[in-house]
Amino acid sequence: MKKVLAIAVSALLAAPFAAFAAPGDGPVEGDRSFTVSGSGSSDDDFDNTAYGVSGELGYFLTDKWQAGLRQSINGVDQDDGGNSWAGATRAFIMYNFNKGSNYRPYLGVNLGYIYGDDDVVDDTGAAGIEAGLKLYVLKKTYINFGVEYSWLFDSTDTFENNSNDGLYLYNIGVGFNW
Repeated sequence: MKKVLAIAVSALLAAPFAAFAAPGDGPVEGDRSFTVSGSGSSDDDFDNTAYGVSGELGYFLTDKWQAGLRQSINGVDQDDGGNSWAGATRAFIMYNFNKGSNYRPYLGVNLGYIYGDDDVVDDTGAAGIEAGLKLYVLKKTYINFGVEYSWLFDSTDTFENNSNDGLYLYNIGVGFNW
């Protein structure tokens, strides 16, 4: 919960900067986007946490609907003092609200795969929901705040069995439309 609170506080602190920004024309149909972010992940109890970098390449199907691919690479500090790594590759589709505004909240879904060092990460499928805010500071440049919750599964049978096990993924970064 502390991580979600940190993201919310960061969004509030960034809000005054948007007040002085040019109106966010934002994307139009056919625009592409690229976002690079500091990212992290936590299990559903926030016991195990990893931090890293995330990149996202998207395409605007309309001025509001966006689809794309997201890649995250994280370093993991283990309880025994060791270090390892984890990665996640996810395809996404999202709906962006408030066209023409500096503040563009979004909601979406994603589907992908989580993998990494065998000692820490079980390679598994993931399906999730996401929400966030794109804060346009220039007409085609934004600061992105996002959080995802993904359910983990190896097959459709284990999806039902693991529906209460999941992973939080969160990011803060900068993005560009062109």
